[in-house]
Amino acid sequence: MEVSEKRYLELLARSFPTTAKAATEIVNLTAILNLPKGTEVFASDIHGEYEAFTHILRNGSGTVKLKLEDAFGDALSDSEKRSLATLIFYPREKMAIELERASDADAWYAETLLRLVAVAKQAAGKYTRSKVRKAMAPDYAYIIEELMTESNLAVDKQAYYAAIIEAVIKCGQAPDLIEAMCMLIKRLSLDHLHLVGDIYDRGPAPHLIMDVLMRFHSLDIQWGNHDIVWMGASLGQRGCIAHVVRNCARYGNLSILEDVYGINILPLASFALAAYADDPCVAFGLKGNPQLSEKDHELNVKIQKAMAIIQFKVEAHLIAANPSFGLEERNLLHRIDFEKGTVVVDGVEYELIDKVFPTVDPNDPYKLTDEEEEVMSRLELAFKGSEKLQRHMRFFLEAGSLYKISNGSLLFHACAPLNDDGTLKEVDVFGRKYKGKALYDVLESYVRAGFFDPDPAVRKRGQDLMWWLWLGEGSPLFAKSKMATFELYLIADKAARKEVKNPFYTLLEDERVVNGIFEDFGMDPATSRIVCGHVPVKVKDGEDPVKCGGKVLCIDGGFSRAYQPTTGIAGFTLISNSYGFILAAHEPLESAQAAVEGELDIHSSQRVVEKVSARTLVADTDTGAQLKEQIADLEKLLEAYRQGIIPQGV
Repeated sequence: MEVSEKRYLELLARSFPTTAKAATEIVNLTAILNLPKGTEVFASDIHGEYEAFTHILRNGSGTVKLKLEDAFGDALSDSEKRSLATLIFYPREKMAIELERASDADAWYAETLLRLVAVAKQAAGKYTRSKVRKAMAPDYAYIIEELMTESNLAVDKQAYYAAIIEAVIKCGQAPDLIEAMCMLIKRLSLDHLHLVGDIYDRGPAPHLIMDVLMRFHSLDIQWGNHDIVWMGASLGQRGCIAHVVRNCARYGNLSILEDVYGINILPLASFALAAYADDPCVAFGLKGNPQLSEKDHELNVKIQKAMAIIQFKVEAHLIAANPSFGLEERNLLHRIDFEKGTVVVDGVEYELIDKVFPTVDPNDPYKLTDEEEEVMSRLELAFKGSEKLQRHMRFFLEAGSLYKISNGSLLFHACAPLNDDGTLKEVDVFGRKYKGKALYDVLESYVRAGFFDPDPAVRKRGQDLMWWLWLGEGSPLFAKSKMATFELYLIADKAARKEVKNPFYTLLEDERVVNGIFEDFGMDPATSRIVCGHVPVKVKDGEDPVKCGGKVLCIDGGFSRAYQPTTGIAGFTLISNSYGFILAAHEPLESAQAAVEGELDIHSSQRVVEKVSARTLVADTDTGAQLKEQIADLEKLLEAYRQGIIPQGV
């Protein structure tokens, strides 16, 4: 035995100091390998839609309903199952309604607890008792475990179980126990969550989603371009800050900055109201229907324009400081003819929609005025000083990455940048060319350096790269020819506004191209799939989210209300269980209150996109591969004990 191997086994022996303990762990891990794999749910492009997203988490994207069917079949009516499902999704709210109707509250508690026990037992069927126990609310773990170990064969213990429920009700703990049971069922119905980018921007409550995710039991996140720009803003990166503030104003969500993250926008508001006092800001109407007062609406419009102009200026400074980004053509303020009210873009002269630029000096258009500089300086300090924002962004770093390979699925937000011929596109990153997996790896290293590298110059590079990831042509998070912010605001002609998608999106049905991506990432093309989001799938126009015979699944279906007219649905989720993959297309959720009062389950159409011939076990997953390695190591330790190479402990 080599010295290094012996040292490793000696370390392993600290956890399993005897043959009995090592053998017991081998038996435990071997048994786990033969359990069905847990249910995974994939979602993308949540965009701040807290109620719609959490409704899907509550019902496990339809999984809870399946557990109810398995537990009761025809023993309960559809109405009874619907009521019980709503209770599991929203226990406190539904309980209040049911108890108002109940003629005998104690009888309702007793019946409901027994039904919840049946569903919990069904949901726990694919897990070890240890994992189920860890998922229980600590205060009620003993009671829940006792109720769930009830056996129909143990007739003599029926009085024991009845006594437990009776005592719980008598002590006034039934509501809390019901809530704990509902939480357990939801926890066991959704084993792992994959979020394929874009939690932030557009919707009103990304912070609430982040709070939920920080408490979630098992998840991973692939950063989207709307996430990375918030990460950069939290570090004081000016281009990222300018976008974040402008976009919050555009959707009437400035309260996210001020009320949630404690970022003082009063200096900005004062500047915008003064600088654009008599300006109708005709090109800067708000998106969606934020339901603001007339005064707040006007403020958001003026702030939006003020930040747009500041954004064009600070971006020019970033472009000059980072020539490798190749974004010189995005500098457009100096191409404006202020007398004619026109601008030249790509050699074509266009009339401007809005011709009022009180803070732009035609002789030095990218220079910030003193007031604009003061606004940006204050915003930098405010973003860096927001404790809650820093906490959320650090969580992004801990739980997130630019891509992930999981059980044969390659997860990334937008694309693997390609050339027109389907080959991997080389992208310049600070003077060196990268493509495919190598591009993703180097970009992620720079993102993390932007937060933690001890060298200020390297940190700045990483932070500037986060801004580039938001809008750069070669960015795998953006995947378009340009971010046409200037044109979308100021030019009516759609030809100028056009953002051309990377060839990745036009070649998704080309199996040769898709297989080339898998090979570059070290994956088997015969058994792999890509799961991505970013570009909304226009279901209403007949677009299919399943590409290349199931090798690519595009799951941006429009969680954001702003996109739902385009997609015709209210989001996709992809469900992976031991039987295969199911794609669910969801209908809009009116509100959580409506879901409770109307007993609304997840309204969706479901489609099997991949069915396995034999049920997938833990042994067939990445986790299974890790467990097999652990078993092999434990078997070596066991042999070392038997040969006396390593002495047993106590």
